[in-house]
Amino acid sequence: MITKRLIPVLVLLVTALSPVCFVSFADAYTKADKRAFQKSIVDYRRNLNRKFKKIRRKSTNYIIVHTSEGGLKSTLKVVSKGKKFRGRQRTYGGHTHYVIARNGRTYRTLNKKYRADHAGLSIWNGQTDISSVSVGIELVGYHYTDITSKQYRSLAILIDILQSVYKLNDRAVLTHSQVAYGRPNRWIKRDHRGRKRCADNFDRIKAGVGIGWSYDPDVRSGRLKPDPKLASIFYGPKVETVRRPESNIISPANTAWNIAGEDYNSSSTLYRLPDGRLLPGDQIASRVGWGRIPKGTVVMLNQERKSNIKLSEGPVKTITNGLTAWTFAGAEYKKKTTFYFFPDGKIKSGRRISDWDELPMHTRIIVGYHGPYRITKRKPPGKVAGTRYNHHKTVYLFPNKTLKTGDKIKDFKKLPRGVKIFLPVERS
Repeated sequence: MITKRLIPVLVLLVTALSPVCFVSFADAYTKADKRAFQKSIVDYRRNLNRKFKKIRRKSTNYIIVHTSEGGLKSTLKVVSKGKKFRGRQRTYGGHTHYVIARNGRTYRTLNKKYRADHAGLSIWNGQTDISSVSVGIELVGYHYTDITSKQYRSLAILIDILQSVYKLNDRAVLTHSQVAYGRPNRWIKRDHRGRKRCADNFDRIKAGVGIGWSYDPDVRSGRLKPDPKLASIFYGPKVETVRRPESNIISPANTAWNIAGEDYNSSSTLYRLPDGRLLPGDQIASRVGWGRIPKGTVVMLNQERKSNIKLSEGPVKTITNGLTAWTFAGAEYKKKTTFYFFPDGKIKSGRRISDWDELPMHTRIIVGYHGPYRITKRKPPGKVAGTRYNHHKTVYLFPNKTLKTGDKIKDFKKLPRGVKIFLPVERS
């Protein structure tokens, strides 16, 4: 019997023997594995927006894997209740059938027999409206971060189950980035692949499915213009089995299009410029210019309200709905120079954090600091911090757990006993 531990070895072996791998591992998990997994699924369907119209799918030809581009709480809210932009309700939920958290916990958000509006403008092998012929699975996280091993395990079992139910082989398992396409825009003048970057970090081998298609049928037929980046990921001569997470920070090689796809100019995509300004995507053209976005600008997807970010201006950030530790710290979320201040008063460095999406709401975070250093009569702020003692990046922790920057403290001689100080790391 094939065991789940042998899946990667078998996939690599079959891949080596065949340039186009259409194998399936429907029996990779035991019946006991599947029963235990199904019992563990959280039924979240009662949270579905009442205005969502349930329509039975006539056929199921594909399983589409997504990355949610957010944390668990905001993901569940959006896929169930719908999307809001600038306070206006734009959709009424029903955006996927399953959500898999980063700890592997799986949520059923819509009965799999109904159509979920998850693929949007899409085409695969000439068939359009992929939402009407597919099951959607959202992996909590971003396409430029890692997918956890626990997510892959849950995903692999779920795919096994769905393949058995709908009689699908591995080439029916695709990512949203593979099937989504866009209309002509300022970046590309033809209908094109690459409208979404969703799940372009998906590793098929880790999910227990074969390499799949060796080409994009809609690009080969001439229906769509190719996306070079996606083509290199999914259909290159050497498809990478392990890809490094990318970044949501703009650089000469990482443009707004590379990060956000067709959401680059959406009002729900926010740009944090190096000078601190925060602008939605639909204001970049008029206020900055797409060709003049400075490097170091951070791109944040799926942000419903600008006010969420405003609450976190300055060096002290706050994790709220839609804003995660990864939003603020990126890969530095687990470094010793990142500090978390929990609502219950506990303080931890990034080295003690297992994952960026397991932090409670309203946890505060500072990135790029060392400390804390205790302030005493013998070691006043000026002696500990030097000339930076009253700087806007120097952070003071008070006994009542209040955090203040140096420029907000009026009288340093009246600091209470027990005050601690965090100093920004000097970067070369």
